[in-house]
Amino acid sequence: MTVTIADLRRDYRLQRLLETDVDSHPLGQFQAWFADAVRSQLPEPNAMTLATLGLDGMPAARMVLLKDVDEQGFVFFTNYRSRKGLELAQNPLAALVFWWAELERQVRIEGHVTPISPSQSDRYFQTRPLGSQWGAWASDQSQVLDSYQHLEEKLEVVKATYGEANVPRPKHWGGYRLEPRLVEFWQGRTNRLHDRLCYTKADETWQIQRLFP
Repeated sequence: MTVTIADLRRDYRLQRLLETDVDSHPLGQFQAWFADAVRSQLPEPNAMTLATLGLDGMPAARMVLLKDVDEQGFVFFTNYRSRKGLELAQNPLAALVFWWAELERQVRIEGHVTPISPSQSDRYFQTRPLGSQWGAWASDQSQVLDSYQHLEEKLEVVKATYGEANVPRPKHWGGYRLEPRLVEFWQGRTNRLHDRLCYTKADETWQIQRLFP
C-alpha cells in the first residue's frame, strides 16, 4: 500500500504536562525529563538540534550531542573553525531542540552562547576515545575535502605525531555553553491539542506560561 507524506500522522496520548507537576526552574524540569529519556533507554537521548544564524543571514541547523547540563546551561563541543563555530563567533545566539519521540516530548531552548574555559575543554577532551582525539586534529571541519583518502592520510600523520598517550586538545576545538532565556516543554496530546509550558527569564526570575498548541 502506498502512503503519501500527508497521510503520516500519530495521535499522542501518553501523558499530560500540568503546571502543578513541573519544577519551578526550567533546568530542574529538563533534568527530570532527561532522566526519563535515559531510563527509557532511548537511542541518543542527548542528541539535539543546534540552530545558529549563518554569516549570510541564513539560519543553519545540525545535530550535536549534549555533554553537560548544570545551573548555568547546556554544554556541547565542536571545532571553533567549523561553520557553527564561525557563526557563533559572529552572532552568539542559538536555539536547541530535543525530540524524544517514544515519550511524545519535545524541549525547545533559546539563549546566549559563550565558550567554556580552556581548562574545562581540556578535561573533557581527555575523556574522549583516542580515535575521537585524533579526529579532532585530522578534520578541518566544514571545509571542502577533495577525497576521503586525504582525510585518512591526515589521520595517519596525526597518529604518528601524537601516538596513543596524552594527545593534547587542539586550540581550535572546545566547548560552548548555551545559557537559556527561554525553555519550552512540549508534551504531545490527542487531536493535536498539545501541552506547551514555556519558561521565560525576566531579570533573574523564571515565569511559566501555557501556550496554545
